[in-house]
Amino acid sequence: MPPIANPELERYAHDHTEPPAALLDELREYTRAHDSRAGMQVGRIEGTLLGVLVALMQARRVLEIGTFTGYSALSMAQALPPDGELLTCDRDPEVARVARSFFDRSEHGKKIRIAVGDALDTIRALPASPPFDLVFIDADKVRYSTYYEEALPRLRRGGLIVADNTLWSGEVLAPETEDGRALADFNDLVVRDRRVEKVMLTVRDGVTLARKL
Repeated sequence: MPPIANPELERYAHDHTEPPAALLDELREYTRAHDSRAGMQVGRIEGTLLGVLVALMQARRVLEIGTFTGYSALSMAQALPPDGELLTCDRDPEVARVARSFFDRSEHGKKIRIAVGDALDTIRALPASPPFDLVFIDADKVRYSTYYEEALPRLRRGGLIVADNTLWSGEVLAPETEDGRALADFNDLVVRDRRVEKVMLTVRDGVTLARKL
C-alpha cells in the first residue's frame, strides 16, 4: 500500500529515522526482486517504529500475525532481550522459508519461531500463560477483528496491540471493497472498546496502537 503522507514528507521522515541493519535492507531488496507482493512488506519507518515500541515496553514476548518475508519480525526481534521470544504466524510455507533463511543469518534469529498454518488455529492453541507483551496484526484484513478478539485475552495488562493498514489508502472513509469494509469495522470495534486505550497514527498506511487496560 502507498503511504498516505505527501511523498516529499515521507522521504523527509525516512531520512530522519534510524536506518535499519544491513540485513534488513538486503531482505527488503530481495523481497522486491523476487515477490510481486513486495508492497505487503512494512516500510522502513514502520519497521523502526515496531522495534522502538518493543524496546520502550521492555517486551519479552511478542506475537506477530502475518510474517510475509520477515522484515517486521526481525525488526522487533532485534529489540528483544537475549532471552526474548517472538512467535510469528503465516500460512504460506514459501514466504516462511524466505523469512527463516534471513533469520538464520541474524544473531537475533534464534529468538523467532515461525508457525506455518492458519494463524487463528495457532493462536487458539496457545496457553493462557505466559501472556504476550506486544501483538502485531498484519495479515488478511477480513479477519482483523477476529485476530484482535483472540489476541487480547492473551495480552498482559499494559500490553500493546499494533495493527497495520488501518487507513487502507483512505478507503476506510468510504469502504467499497471487502477489505476496506473489514478494516472500517475493525477501527470502529477498537475505538468503542473500553478494554483498551487507543490511538491511530498516519504512519504509512495507518497504524493503530491499543494498550490493554
